[in-house]
Amino acid sequence: MPVTAAVRDAHLLQRVGLHAGEMVRFRHGTKGRWIEGRIASMNTDGSITLHEIALGAARSLRPDRLEVRRPNKRGRLQWQNVGIVALTWEQLSLW
Repeated sequence: MPVTAAVRDAHLLQRVGLHAGEMVRFRHGTKGRWIEGRIASMNTDGSITLHEIALGAARSLRPDRLEVRRPNKRGRLQWQNVGIVALTWEQLSLW
């Protein structure tokens, strides 16, 4: 039985500590306003496909360009870089 693309994408996202439909934000460079979107899938090259909330446009961006909300030491949600979240997720899964 072949694995469907949706199941494969969900598995890849879980490996880096993300899930489809999760809110993320990004910028068009180092300056400018934050643009919010929702994660759709992960591509074979490691980029993450998302859909902008305001325009509905689909984009594929490198994980280091995205931020996701995660709890800090006190439990308050704060924006963290997806690259850092992925490293933390991998380290925690080993223990």
